[in-house]
Amino acid sequence: MKRMTKKRFKGYLIDLAISTAVTAGVENFLRKKVKNEAVHAIVTPAVVMWALEYVQLRQFGQAAGYKASGIPVTDEGGTSLTSGQIVKRMAYTYRRHRELVAFEEKLAIIESFSELQRHDISLGRANFQFEKSVMDK
Repeated sequence: MKRMTKKRFKGYLIDLAISTAVTAGVENFLRKKVKNEAVHAIVTPAVVMWALEYVQLRQFGQAAGYKASGIPVTDEGGTSLTSGQIVKRMAYTYRRHRELVAFEEKLAIIESFSELQRHDISLGRANFQFEKSVMDK
């Protein structure tokens, strides 16, 4: 693995650890208000990670993981990122990391919803159906 790739991975893991800790606190508060498990499994972690990244980049010019790894986050001119650049960076990063989630991990997330029933189909794929759906299958 290239040296810069190792640094980026280390920075990502640090940011992920921070985000996970904050998410745990936020979920503790939200569980009292929101009963939908999809919010806790999918929405909350993503929103917390994006919010933390945006705030850190706006306030300090770097996320904690990249700072600990010694990776500067600047534009081509070497200046701090603007709000628009930060949002574009986050969207690109989200798209790239979304593609890295393994099929088994996606299955584990979906299977955690007891309301959905799994139906295996050809080529190792699976469909999930909500049995109480008003639409015909």
